[in-house]
Amino acid sequence: MADAPENNGGADQFVPDGEGVAEPKARWYIVHTYSGYEQRVEQTIKEMMRTGQDNGAIKEVVVPTEKVIELVKGAKKTSMRKFYPGYIMVRMVMNDLSWHLVQSIPRVTGFVGGKNRPTPMRDSEAERILAMMVSRQEQPRPKFHFERGDEVRVIDGPFGGFNGVVEDVNYDKGKLRVEVSIFGRQTPVELDFVQVTKG
Repeated sequence: MADAPENNGGADQFVPDGEGVAEPKARWYIVHTYSGYEQRVEQTIKEMMRTGQDNGAIKEVVVPTEKVIELVKGAKKTSMRKFYPGYIMVRMVMNDLSWHLVQSIPRVTGFVGGKNRPTPMRDSEAERILAMMVSRQEQPRPKFHFERGDEVRVIDGPFGGFNGVVEDVNYDKGKLRVEVSIFGRQTPVELDFVQVTKG
């Protein structure tokens, strides 16, 4: 998975139950799940936290998501999209109990970084993903990522049904300039992201 969050070495974070004087620092770990079951696993972990099954070792669980906008039947629709399908982030103190609790959840395939010694995420990487989540909740993005030269199909507005090529992208305004062939002439038109689809 090319875009998955990176991990650092840190196998020394695994603390057997009852050992050590001070409580170890909670770190972010990446848990691999079956794709499509991220929210179900998140809810199971939250229930374990609520009922105290984790003895306070699990501090937080997050499914990294962003708001996206698309056009459905002529109306703008906002939905949530996962950054990393099949992965969730869990901030926890890694010990025997917390490791076994998370590993035993149905549809969890394991921790990233090793079968018996999960590797924590770098703090900077976890902070970057969490900050990205906040910014993308406040400012929804288009469902598709557009680049100059992409072929698109207009699905809404007076140019609906026409094909064109992206000439310019303005992510701040959510606009595209697309060259559309009308009566054999290339005509530049400005469209909202939600008015086009790739291909």
